[in-house]
Amino acid sequence: MKNVLVLYYSRHGATAEMARLIARGAESIKGVEAVIRTVPEISTTCESTQPSVPDDGAPYVSLDELKQANALALGSPTRFGNMAAPLKYFLEQTSGHWLSGSLVGKPAGVFTSASSLHGGQESTLLSMMIPLLHHGMIISGLPYTESDLLTTQTGGTPYGPSHVAGADNSNPLSKEEKILCKALGKRLAELATKL
Repeated sequence: MKNVLVLYYSRHGATAEMARLIARGAESIKGVEAVIRTVPEISTTCESTQPSVPDDGAPYVSLDELKQANALALGSPTRFGNMAAPLKYFLEQTSGHWLSGSLVGKPAGVFTSASSLHGGQESTLLSMMIPLLHHGMIISGLPYTESDLLTTQTGGTPYGPSHVAGADNSNPLSKEEKILCKALGKRLAELATKL
């Protein structure tokens, strides 16, 4: 059984919903299991301790789960064109994986949500790719054979799925955004089985 880790941080729920759709896409491939995980908040004044299981949503990820994954989907809301601090904080703790090469050669993809159409979605996706490239992962986006990339009026990029949440973060995922999320999950699962 291949394992696709869908790791995300979400503030208002849209990125979490995208993670669930990516997991469904991954599990549409026979012999693939998706594991959904999140990261805890971080404090601006000191490192806060969180319970090992959050009050709601996915459990927190462990470094071992990252190592055991056959593929990774990494998601974050857009923060000034960059990934959110809690996700970056987690990635900064992966030096042991970098030293051992435990992530080298594994497929990875990224996804994001932003309040506006031009809120830095693509730069956020690119910023999330950088540490994955340093780990030697094989980055996969979405090819234009996914026809929804050509017709979407909301989110969706060749760099990975995206969502336009709106100024009040209340926009539901569009039909195209949902399809593209599932497509990324399916693509990562197919790559994991081939590699």
